[in-house]
Amino acid sequence: MLKVTRGVQGEWVVLRVAGELDLVTSPTVRQSVHDAVAEGRHALVLDLSQVRFCDSSGVGVLIAARRLMRSCSGRLRLILPAQGAEDGSHVNRVLAALGVRRLFEVYPDLASATEAAAA
Repeated sequence: MLKVTRGVQGEWVVLRVAGELDLVTSPTVRQSVHDAVAEGRHALVLDLSQVRFCDSSGVGVLIAARRLMRSCSGRLRLILPAQGAEDGSHVNRVLAALGVRRLFEVYPDLASATEAAAA
């Protein structure tokens, strides 16, 4: 089961994703990202701190979201806490294992992800 909730923090649209990000649920995240861009929002934070499981289709959605944001000169940041749910974010470990974590701007929490000066 997956739940996506949406909020706004300054210029950033924040999508909080909770549950399992897999073949069945990843289209929900993809649609949420597309909806934000369609509304003209080009600063997006995906809060993945409550994602308990992520498979290759979930990673594919993250990479597609990155590509979409770059195509519209937007910005994408991920929240992946280093500590917490079983010694760090599951998504963090999956992205690192696949060698794609470096493609993303990763932050430990919402406050740091939405700071204007964040790299």
